[in-house]
Amino acid sequence: MEIHEMGAVALAAALQAGELSPREVAAHFLARIERADGALGAFTEVTAERALAQADALDGPDPGRALWGLPLADKDLTARAGVPTRYGSRAFASYVPTASDPLALALDELGAVSLGKTNTPEFGMTGYTESRVAPPARNPWDLATGAGGSSGGAAVAVAAGLLPAAPASDGGGSIRIPSATVGVVGLKPSRGRLPMGSGMDVPGGLSVAGPIGRSVADAAFLLDALAPSAPYTYATRAPGEGPFLPFAGREPGRVRIGFTTETPWDGWTDTTLDPFARAAFDAALEMLARFGHGVEDAQWRPSGYPELFTTIWRASAARIPVPDERLDDDLEPLTAWLVREGRALPAERLLAAYAAATAFERATIAVFSPFDVVVTPALAQSPRPIGWHDADDPERNFAQQCSYAPHTSFVNVCGLPALTIPLVPDETGRPVSVQLIGRPGGEAAIVAVAAQLEAERGPLPWPPAALAG
Repeated sequence: MEIHEMGAVALAAALQAGELSPREVAAHFLARIERADGALGAFTEVTAERALAQADALDGPDPGRALWGLPLADKDLTARAGVPTRYGSRAFASYVPTASDPLALALDELGAVSLGKTNTPEFGMTGYTESRVAPPARNPWDLATGAGGSSGGAAVAVAAGLLPAAPASDGGGSIRIPSATVGVVGLKPSRGRLPMGSGMDVPGGLSVAGPIGRSVADAAFLLDALAPSAPYTYATRAPGEGPFLPFAGREPGRVRIGFTTETPWDGWTDTTLDPFARAAFDAALEMLARFGHGVEDAQWRPSGYPELFTTIWRASAARIPVPDERLDDDLEPLTAWLVREGRALPAERLLAAYAAATAFERATIAVFSPFDVVVTPALAQSPRPIGWHDADDPERNFAQQCSYAPHTSFVNVCGLPALTIPLVPDETGRPVSVQLIGRPGGEAAIVAVAAQLEAERGPLPWPPAALAG
């Protein structure tokens, strides 16, 4: 077995046992990046010399540092001192920060080796990764299609074996959308689980940090490593302490499962499931019923969502640090539109949207409360071609994104944990995913059920672009 085939859990164990050295592992992944990433666009910056020096400087092995020697990379929304951090934008094309963000500091403290920066759209504002400062992140199952977003580069790197796992962030599906697009596991934690990206310091509490892995165990392992390393905490810390990795190898017992294909965007845009999304969803419910779980319709009927979410999303763009007179020169049309719309919002309308979001959260959690896990489709459509999203009409562009991924953003509004797990292949062999949503603080249940589905599904093949690497 080659190093990149080991998975994050096994690789971390081999490093701690002294069976592999941090330099050996970093060099292996850097070589794969050099061979394969030109076609994939997973990375916006590769810091090879810096990574090898960081690997050589590690004292160890060190059981007290969970990620000791493990090669990872920062999503290019995370500042790392001395490394170009572009935020997917021409406005920051030459920016090199002098201080690191808390997530980067936490990864350093845990002993991880940073290989560089993974691709993201402009300020992470879209569910596809095609910016004007980097090549698009491409789906390793079909290079003519995109990888989703905004953690598109991170998901591609994991899917193609350029990283064993990846830290990412999710404000409306940004971990789960690309993970489902390229067939890996994306885990969005509960709001407050990881305070270095808790959502409490962003409008609406939407965005959280979280892991992407090739397996449920790898994603749970990275979540476990990051959770106790947070440099500060909140009174709103998510309930339910880890570690969550043991649940990936534990039978969950009989679990009460709800399901729904309803989305809060129904009627606002086309949310029709394509046949492959429907087949994966049906297969998941059939497996869960066969395992002996109680499976029933969640009877969720959301309302009033598009207005509240689009208002909060526009408000989140208002803080992008580009002055009004530079918007058209420095930003892409969609981002410039979002910034203008956000800055023009009356305070009364914004506060009404926050109040509506709170009411939506409470109503949804109340409907979901009888269930340990709620199953939805992960995506409504198959991967979209590069350039498919409308570059000139921002409102149509946003509607296209919601048509592709109508099942993700409401989970952020509600602060719930969710996981996407690839299950059954489409006509190209790409595995199509479903989404598992947990109770507040309910990562353990979704990890256990996802691992059960994963075991039933069996090993996945590598995508064609990974074999080329």
